[in-house]
Amino acid sequence: MFRPLFRPLWLLLGFTSLALGIAGIVLPLLPTTPFVLLAAWAFANGSPRLHAWLLANRSFGPLIRNWEEHGAISPRAKAFAIVSMAGVFAASWIMGAPERVIIIQAVILPATSLFILTRPSGPKPPAA
Repeated sequence: MFRPLFRPLWLLLGFTSLALGIAGIVLPLLPTTPFVLLAAWAFANGSPRLHAWLLANRSFGPLIRNWEEHGAISPRAKAFAIVSMAGVFAASWIMGAPERVIIIQAVILPATSLFILTRPSGPKPPAA
């Protein structure tokens, strides 16, 4: 009923989230996956065509489908995320980042890692 009225807001949220997700590929502490998933959700509400385009994307499509269908993160993506976060923390420590940055990372990165590690790794097995 109100979907056409909110369509510009869904698109704005989708494009902004996608841009942040892409930026997160190269910027430490800016996560890629949550922003890409948020973009997919926003596009699903605002533009089925853009949602389909994102699902068809070679890099993001499998990640989004796995999350939408199973609430899962692949073991490979989990490993990459954990190793990346550990690398960012180590680099910050070695390069002498300000103490407040190290403290923020010491709180946020383990919490994020815990969330990632507690997600299913793939499709749920069929109920017996």
